[in-house]
Amino acid sequence: MDRLNAMRAFVRVVETGSFTRAADTLHMSKTSVTQHVQYLEARLRVKLLNRTTRKVNVTAAGATYYDRVVKLLADLDDAETGLSNASALPRGRLRVDVPSPLARLILIPALPGFREQYPDIQLELGVSDRVVDLIEDGVDCVVRGGEITEASLVARRVGELPIGVYAAPSYLESAGTPEHPQDLATPDHYTVGFTWTSTGFFPSVMRRDGEVVKTQGHHAVAVDDGNAYLAAGVAGLGVLWLPDYMARDPVTRGELVRLFDGWHMDPIPLYVAFPSNRYISTKLRVFIDWVAELMAEHAPVATLRAQDAGHL
Repeated sequence: MDRLNAMRAFVRVVETGSFTRAADTLHMSKTSVTQHVQYLEARLRVKLLNRTTRKVNVTAAGATYYDRVVKLLADLDDAETGLSNASALPRGRLRVDVPSPLARLILIPALPGFREQYPDIQLELGVSDRVVDLIEDGVDCVVRGGEITEASLVARRVGELPIGVYAAPSYLESAGTPEHPQDLATPDHYTVGFTWTSTGFFPSVMRRDGEVVKTQGHHAVAVDDGNAYLAAGVAGLGVLWLPDYMARDPVTRGELVRLFDGWHMDPIPLYVAFPSNRYISTKLRVFIDWVAELMAEHAPVATLRAQDAGHL
């Protein structure tokens, strides 16, 4: 049996906590993953995992072995990448989760350039606005707006998304144009709700000439997807808090109008994050660098804190 594939299967079982989830992310059968782990245990003559009907726990020996194997696999990946200048391109499968509007409007249109530069990377994009569990879902990294609070993740700040408040002309014709952010708290107005569990589209603190207002209003419709959120606003269902990159084309087409001239909000920080217990492979490193370069064009970081910069 291929020892390297067995190591990869073992690592994924530890990271996902499940033979079934490991098999799904590796595109293997559960039986094959089980056989790989059994092969390692027989070869090493040590128990690596404790299995029950409900969960899989790594043993003390398994945890030590995991740490060494993760580094070995990462070093092997880098060694193969750097064998020669002719074959120095990173290769392999890379699973990434991206917010749906960012994927549709910025990342996917730019992907042909990434593919031309790194043709041997097989990129699998999860496109949604749900907050994924990178370990359980077998995701290599996420691009995420809002502060990263999970201690298990390493995050690199790659952009800042300026925010504005917008509404459709049909909404303003029906409800009237709010002159002050506090007007959104009155019964005359509605916002479109966004049921995301993390911070992101709603930096509700607005500032103008020393005046500070915090309001989110109340909604009649709420959605959990950024593209649906934008569509609801264009349909006249309420006022939106939108990153400017999402609003640019609808404003140009006359589908949205920007509100509250002179008022400002803090931009949404944009991060690329990955599990802290993983070594960074070459393919992951080049993808992170590519996203950082891409966002430098669309939403550059105004002031990059030293602790955010990092060396990935």
